[in-house]
Amino acid sequence: MSTAAPAPVTPHVLDNPAWASLSGPHAAFAERAGAHASPAGPAFAARYAPDVAPFSALADPADPRSWEALRSLAGAGGVVSLSGVLTPPAGWETVGAIEGVQLVDVALRAEPAPEAVRLGPGDVPEVLELIALTKPGPFLPRTVELGTYLGIRHQGRLVAMAGERLRPPGWTEISAVCTRPDHRGRGLATRLVRAVAAGIRDRGDVPFLHTAAHNTAAVRLYESIGFAVRRRPTFMALRAPDAPHTPPIDRKAAAS
Repeated sequence: MSTAAPAPVTPHVLDNPAWASLSGPHAAFAERAGAHASPAGPAFAARYAPDVAPFSALADPADPRSWEALRSLAGAGGVVSLSGVLTPPAGWETVGAIEGVQLVDVALRAEPAPEAVRLGPGDVPEVLELIALTKPGPFLPRTVELGTYLGIRHQGRLVAMAGERLRPPGWTEISAVCTRPDHRGRGLATRLVRAVAAGIRDRGDVPFLHTAAHNTAAVRLYESIGFAVRRRPTFMALRAPDAPHTPPIDRKAAAS
């Protein structure tokens, strides 16, 4: 009597969220490499335009063609940022790694924050100043284009913010959650997370977010307001080896 082979396990979209974003809702921000790497065609690797976000992604981390395509995007000795449970091929140098936590909304009370204001390109210099002070994670000159960013001002100065970053189909990442040190303890970040989440839910997506595993205070806060840990990816910075072969690259990105 024969035994049927087990059905293949389909990866969850949040297992490779940057790839799902770059090949889906954020395709307009993508630089792609690999066979038939057109805006609408298949590719093996992709990354955000350099002034939008620092993240790269592999279509299949187990496929050598994805790593070769990523190498062509990075250039010889270029550094890329990836997340997941990865074992880089020979020749790739790990230059940094942080254990992370991915949390998903399971019981968050999402609601607007009347005092919050929409942040846009004109606010970027002030946003970058707040990011440099609080260090919630990378934020580049065009990151604000990835989704809705909300801020709270006090006497005209931006003191807290949060917004949307990765957008795998059906999901939206909440990111850049930060508050000036002299305004902490007032619940501003929580109000902004709830407000950003309200907008995400309004369009039918589910909020999720990432933080560093060592930031236990943040993990506890997110769990207390309705998020649950889903997985623990590693955020890695890798230096590419020399690339003797370079697959064609389509550098199609949205106009600034």
